[in-house]
Amino acid sequence: MGQEPTRRTRWRTGTMAGGVAFTVCLFAACAGGMGRRRASGPAAETAPPPSALREQTADQQVQHVLNRLAFGARPHDVDAVRRLGVDAWIARQLQPERLADHATDSLLRQYRTLAFSADRLLAEFPPPAVALAAAARRGDGPMTAVDSQRLRQQARRSVQALGELASSRVARAVLSERQLEEVLVDFWENHFNVFAGKDRTRYFLNDFDHTVRQHAMGDFRALLGAVAKSPAMLYYLDNWQSVADSGRPVMTPIPPPRAARRAQAVRRAVQPRGASPEQMARVEALQRRRRGLNENYARELMELHTLGVDGGYTQQDVVEVARTLTGWTLERGAQGGGFVFRPQAHDAGAKTILGVRFPAGRGQEEGEAVLDLLAYHPRTAEFIARKLAQRFVSDSPPPALVARAAERFRLSRGNIRETVRTIVTSPEFFSADAYRAKVKSPFELVVSTLRALNAAPDVTARTAQLVSRLGQPLFGHQAPNGYPETGEAWMNTGAILNRINFGLTVAGDRVPGVRLARWPLYDSLRTLDRPAQVDGVIRALLGGAVSSDTREVLITGRNPFLAARGGADALTALDDADSTDAPEPMTPAMRPQRRGRVADPAGASTGLAHIVGLALGAPEFQRR
Repeated sequence: MGQEPTRRTRWRTGTMAGGVAFTVCLFAACAGGMGRRRASGPAAETAPPPSALREQTADQQVQHVLNRLAFGARPHDVDAVRRLGVDAWIARQLQPERLADHATDSLLRQYRTLAFSADRLLAEFPPPAVALAAAARRGDGPMTAVDSQRLRQQARRSVQALGELASSRVARAVLSERQLEEVLVDFWENHFNVFAGKDRTRYFLNDFDHTVRQHAMGDFRALLGAVAKSPAMLYYLDNWQSVADSGRPVMTPIPPPRAARRAQAVRRAVQPRGASPEQMARVEALQRRRRGLNENYARELMELHTLGVDGGYTQQDVVEVARTLTGWTLERGAQGGGFVFRPQAHDAGAKTILGVRFPAGRGQEEGEAVLDLLAYHPRTAEFIARKLAQRFVSDSPPPALVARAAERFRLSRGNIRETVRTIVTSPEFFSADAYRAKVKSPFELVVSTLRALNAAPDVTARTAQLVSRLGQPLFGHQAPNGYPETGEAWMNTGAILNRINFGLTVAGDRVPGVRLARWPLYDSLRTLDRPAQVDGVIRALLGGAVSSDTREVLITGRNPFLAARGGADALTALDDADSTDAPEPMTPAMRPQRRGRVADPAGASTGLAHIVGLALGAPEFQRR
């Protein structure tokens, strides 16, 4: 990452020209329960109406909350929510601390490295370059083939913890009873995006995940401050290296930089022996090297974490915020350790930010005051409210809902739980327009598929790698803006083909944890004729209502979109995809086993597996 990350482009809503109706339904609401489009207008500024007055039917409301506030329904979830009541279920999910989650707690104990600190990870799984340097210091002689093999193994082990963390993210989302909390963890880890592929950032991600989970449904200011001090964010956006520029006043005198001291020692060592010009040039360059102000984190703090791209700040405001955060660093730098404030690196001069003057001579409390200013700013309330409404309601959330959620955010001093409550109990959330209006991200698609088929938890890296191959490697987005929350980013011809094939792959028992024969409805459906099987699958997986195009696909067993493109084997499509941005390479041992082509999974005479696979690739399942 350079001194200034590339500026982001703004995502624009668009539609795909051409294509069969079965595919177009992924982009626009279709008949058969996909919702209806109406002229938009200002929503009434009233309290949410009773459930009976909501636009969605009672059955749609159950499906809606399970697809928006959870990662889809498990086989018995629809009946459970119906018995409890939608509003009571929402209230329970808004208090995750009261929900027992013993199965998830037990599962997490199977991950060896999940609780490891960054220090321990660096010690047990050092980067290959560190291991190579250690071997050189030992003086073991020239590098041999065995040494090279050992270093390759070390490289694989150095990303083991990242693979376990990604796997645990998927497993938690599949299994946890605290579904809304998991949805918000996914939201905030994307909002405060960090990229595992930058240098040693991956060693700090266990701590980052824990930090976000602590505050996901709590106080936004506390979350913002915890992320600002998290080693992952300090390292990823380079603030750990940001110090006062030369000539600026600091809290205490700066001792000679370590590099300069080392250069002086080298000069004393080489000069008496007649150093070469090249050696002396390297020494001079080392002496001149001086770290200074780094604006990366300050810019993203304002643009992506709080005020938004149109938040009314200037480039000078970015510089001033960066100055207040000088000296916010890591205890041992690249070697890890927790957050520490170093006054000797802090710019102690006066500053003005968003029209607010900060007097000279302040230390860490100055940075805390800036976080206060940003967290409680009206533009931040609007920005966060809109992003949350975009996640839970629609890609273009109603302005009246955003205004009410922003007001709740302001009045509650950034209470995330109450802001979310305002959104998910609103008339707009339960409107006909909101039903199935969102395209699932790859993470949501994989998790909802595993939940729908009652899959056994997978503690290997394989299911997380399927998320990567569908286009969303966890902690694998390089830019600070995170993955988009809008649907058009996930929909292109190749992505749609992979999604349809993924559904067939799952139904063919070629994804870890999934065995269709263990699906609770399998025995009751497998002996029926095909129309009855289609009706049963529609009820179980698609909310009981589909378009005529989807029903035709399920009845005939032929997907025109797939057939027009040769019906490529799903795993071939996924495995051959460019995965250079995935956080961990998939080894042969990780790959799901192939059991023949998907066209007739498991050789089922009734074709039930094929119907299930096609249903998982249908627009009604691909949307939430």
